Order: sequence, then structure tokens, then C-alpha cells
Amino acid sequence: MSDAVKVGFVPYSAVPRGILVVFCDDALKLGPATRKALGGAADLVKRAATTSQFKGKSGSALDILAPEGIKIQSLIVIGTGKVSDLKERDFLKFGGIAAGKLHPGIEALTIIAESPGGAMKGESAAAIAVGVRLRAYKFDRYKTKKKDGEDGALRADVSIAVDDLAAARKAFAPSAHTVDGVIMARELVNEPPNVLFPVEFARRATRLRKLGVDVEVLDVKAMTKLGMGALLGVAQGSTQPGRAVIMRWNGGKRGDRPVAFIGKGVCFDTGGISIKGAANMEDMKGDMGGAACVVGLMHALAARKAKVNAVGAIGLVENMPDGNAQRPGDIVTSMSGQTIEIINTDAEGRLVLADVLWYVTKKFNPKFMVDLATLTGAIMVALGTEYAGLFSNNDELAERLVKVGLETGERVWRMPLGPEYDKQIDSQFADMKNTGTRNGGSITAAQFLQRFVDNTPWAHLDIAGTAMGAPKTEINQSWGSGYGVRLLERLVAEYYER
Repeated sequence: MSDAVKVGFVPYSAVPRGILVVFCDDALKLGPATRKALGGAADLVKRAATTSQFKGKSGSALDILAPEGIKIQSLIVIGTGKVSDLKERDFLKFGGIAAGKLHPGIEALTIIAESPGGAMKGESAAAIAVGVRLRAYKFDRYKTKKKDGEDGALRADVSIAVDDLAAARKAFAPSAHTVDGVIMARELVNEPPNVLFPVEFARRATRLRKLGVDVEVLDVKAMTKLGMGALLGVAQGSTQPGRAVIMRWNGGKRGDRPVAFIGKGVCFDTGGISIKGAANMEDMKGDMGGAACVVGLMHALAARKAKVNAVGAIGLVENMPDGNAQRPGDIVTSMSGQTIEIINTDAEGRLVLADVLWYVTKKFNPKFMVDLATLTGAIMVALGTEYAGLFSNNDELAERLVKVGLETGERVWRMPLGPEYDKQIDSQFADMKNTGTRNGGSITAAQFLQRFVDNTPWAHLDIAGTAMGAPKTEINQSWGSGYGVRLLERLVAEYYER
């Protein structure tokens, strides 16, 4: 994983190195440990703020180059706004803003984790550390030359000065594994499709065995025997054979039903015979963002030894317009026995998910299932790129996802389901069609998936707008965002660990 910025915790008494980052509120007030560290330079802050019209608003930053009286390269003052209004996601943002000040040639950065009211809690300092690592991630392994103005590689040590070292380290330990999972998901999404095809994706998923995850790879022969005709129908047009990967983490009580996460893994999507336009087709290397999230999540759960039984399942295919590709008008039989008329071969992700959802439902009888898929452009028409679409047959599960989405900043917005929408995907030749009309496209896709979950509590997250190419934020400058890892890890931690 690309993670050259190292983050650690030090006591307030440590001598600042490199760039120093401190915090002030909307009254420009500094905390006592911050004033002590700055010495005479503390008086510069108000003068510089007046000159720069800096008012300490949340997320704003004031740069002071080489302040006198303290041996640092520069001083960055980050505004917190009203301290009483701060939430966890604000500290993530502050860490990201601090990391954004790093550039080649800067070898060290020190952050004093103190608000004007006093020392930040261990959880807040840990959130800053998470924000630093997430922002510092870059994917540039295929660049052999740098253009003028492009940032080179970062090689920096970030020290977060805290009042209680033990509390900060304890709070950060599980979060560090979650960050590793996010970075793993980003790496997978960012890889080019000639490197990350289904067999290679499956091979990388097997690396989780080192953490104690049981990983089973189903090849074409195994999936044919299981009757996964919907998934295999998508894969048949590619020279790259499809795969399904089943990952199991057994950290809970023996015999406890697992929680389950299913990911769409279309490693490249041309649209098949219903071929897409050429413009921006290169982005379809990211059509496996759901599968990437599931692998990153399983890494996070296993690495922190989560006390839960969890299943991660991903269907991996390429959707190509070969002479052997499935055609509009074909009818395939899914593992469930239900038949599907293919109307549009570019509505392929739901076919992949259908068989994997059914497999997990019947083999593991999970407490709940959450699937993630870059499924429809329609969800971006509805929600843009700020929220993922949430569809669910279970109010409790949906409410929990909304709550942890607000906590982590990986937000979801619940969309409707209802039998009225089924009319759009009823077929006169088979049990169902794989797509309906243009109207309500993300809803009819979810209605399709619901036919393969039986009575299992289930949620579908349409992450087409959030997993790839989403707007850059304080904690993500990557094309592949790793969306969903933090959301679902929090869901498990808050509600399902014993």
C-alpha cells in the first residue's frame, strides 16, 4: 500500500519539528500547551490573522512562514470554529487539512492536539491521525516522470502531540487498521484494468489469509456447478474468466450467524453488446468499487480482530462485446432458479450480484446482508456525488446505516422500494427483465436485487457517485475514494460485535 507518511503520537513537551500545526477557535484563542510551545510566536497569530482576515472559522487555515522565536519551518493555524459544535468528522477534516500542507522537501510535521479549551480527547487525536493518513495517500506508481508543478513523493513523519499518550494510541489502534482497509480499497479501484482483471483481483483477495481470513475462490467450473448463470452470462464475452471470492472472518462465537457484505466487481465494463459511448469509458475500470470496499472491510475487521463472524463475497467479471458475449434477448437462469431476460447487457452488475446474494443467503443464513455496487448512473442524477443511495427491506438496518453514515461522513440517503416498481421489470418471456424504463432506474435495479435476498434483512448501497471520481475532499485526493469501508466498519463495531 502507498502510505509513505508515518503518523505517531508524542507528549506535549516534545520539541516541534518541521511544520507546526496548531488550533484556534473563532475568537482566535489558543490553548495553554499551544501557547507554551509557541512562546513569543504566539503573539504573531492575532497580528497575522488581522492581516489575512483569518477569523478561525472551522477548516480555515492561516500560514505563517518561519515565525521568529521558534525553530520551525512554518506555523499553520487551523480554525475550529465554535469548540462546542465540533464532531468526530471535524477532527478527520483537520487532520486532512494539516496533511495537505505537506509537500516534497518537508520531512516532519507536528500537530498539537489541543483546542482552546484544553487537551483533545484520545478519540479526537486519533481522528486527526486518520485524517492525515487518508489525505496523504497518493496513487502514482505508474508515473516514471513528473511534470513541472506535480508533487513528488511524500516522505514525512507526522507527530501528533497529545496530553495522554496511552489514550491516543489506544483510540488509534483499531482506526489504523480501518485506514489500511480504505487504502487497500483505493489501490484496487485505482489500478488499470489490464493489471487488475478478475483472476488477479481474486489473487489479491487471497492475501487476507495472512490475517486469518478463510478465502475461497470459485472458478468458472465451480460456478457452473452451482448454477450461477447470471454471473457467468456477463463474464462469457471476455477472454478473462470470471471469479467469485468468498471471505470468512470468524471472530465471534462459534455458531453465531455472520454478518455479510457483498460487492459488485466488474473489473472493466464496456457495456457488452449494448456498448457504452467512448467518452469517459476509461472510468469503467472503477466498476468494481463495491468489491474493493468489501476486501478493504474484511482486512479492517480481521486486522483489528473484530469480535464478529463476517462474510465478504465478491463477484468478479469483465463485461466485453466479444462474439461469445450474451445478447439482448438472451434468457439466463440464475442460481436461485429464477430466469432473467437480458434487455440491456450494460445492466450487468445486478446480474453478478444476483447470484452472489443468493449464494450467501442460502449458504450462510446471515443476520443481515449489505451489498455495495457502482450500479446506476440514475443514482447520481438523484443524489449527485455526496450521498450513496440506500435501499433496504429492513428499517432497523437502514436507520443504523444512516446514523453511522453521518458519524463517518460516508453519508447515505434512503430511497424507496415498492411492489409498484416491479411492473417495470416483469418479463413476458422470463421471470423478470434485467432492466426497466429510464424512469426510476436506480429503484428498479434495487427491486431486481431484492428478488435474490429471500427474507434476509438486506440493504443495497448504490455507490456509483461516491466510489470513484467523486469530488476531492479534505481527507481524499484520490480518484478511487475507498467509500464504504469506514461506514461498514463502524456499523459492525457499534451494533454487531459481542
